Amino acid sequence: MNKLLLILSLFCSALFAHAREYADTAVYQGMSVKIDIGTPILEIARSGGKMQDYEAAINVRLAKRFYPTLEGGFALAECGADGGQHNGKGVFGRVGMDLAVVKKGTTENNMLIGLRVGGTHQNYDLTQVMQYSDYWGHQRLDFYNQNRFDCWGEFVTGCQVQVYKGFQMGWYLRMKLLFTRKADDAIVLPYYLPGFGYRKDFQWGFNYYLAYKF
Repeated sequence: MNKLLLILSLFCSALFAHAREYADTAVYQGMSVKIDIGTPILEIARSGGKMQDYEAAINVRLAKRFYPTLEGGFALAECGADGGQHNGKGVFGRVGMDLAVVKKGTTENNMLIGLRVGGTHQNYDLTQVMQYSDYWGHQRLDFYNQNRFDCWGEFVTGCQVQVYKGFQMGWYLRMKLLFTRKADDAIVLPYYLPGFGYRKDFQWGFNYYLAYKF
């Protein structure tokens, strides 16, 4: 958590410094719509169709270097969960800001760094979960129609390249930190979080997208 707060502080300091530098620049400079094609292909190929993750994004270019970004999507997951089975589906969203690394230039090609806050709501079943009690001993339990909201923070880095008259492609590498880590009902926590990944405190993520700039 301290590392994430340090990254947030440094990012905000750089943001304010560059905002002063570009105070006289025309503010709105276009909007891009992005479709992630990398994650769905990788998840479906790796899981044989049992894991599906789809997402899209919109960002706006402001004063050459600032990119307010909104991302959203949905995911389906059927996977093993510590000896049991997780079956769930849910929606997710992220909001944040990217900063172009290169200060000068008129092209749409650039390296980006940024921050995100993400959240997901999903419905899921956990079945065949092993539990032990002094009275009943070992037993397998099923938990149906569970609902849960989770949230996390991200530090992202990536690039975007214009390939032809408004058409762009690029990628993001994501470092994710889960905020909703534990709960009193820990036995029924979901094993997979849409938009985040497998339930761990820390996750890496990768997106490869196609985009069009208006």
